[in-house]
Amino acid sequence: MRGYGRQRLLARGATFLGKGSVAGRLLNLGRYPGLVAGAGRVTGELYRLDDPELLPVLDREEGYNFQRSITIVTLAGGRRARAWVYRYCGPRERAVPVPHGDYRRI
Repeated sequence: MRGYGRQRLLARGATFLGKGSVAGRLLNLGRYPGLVAGAGRVTGELYRLDDPELLPVLDREEGYNFQRSITIVTLAGGRRARAWVYRYCGPRERAVPVPHGDYRRI
């Protein structure tokens, strides 16, 4: 998301399309959030990757505790789109649930 560390990678070849939400639950993992399956909505940002070489860079940056998959994103205006998301699949012992699903509100 804009204002966070990995946004610098998106500046290299992605266009911000808007805010959106996906089905799932959000975990606060300390220095970053993690999307997991569950009831609820998680808010975030949708980007179009203008440079196809950016996807493997993002995969490496997210690391082995995150798995990329396709899901449906609902944009702020109600339009829906298919998009890649990274789902957290790592340890959860220290994870703190974020009931409202918005990492910016922490």
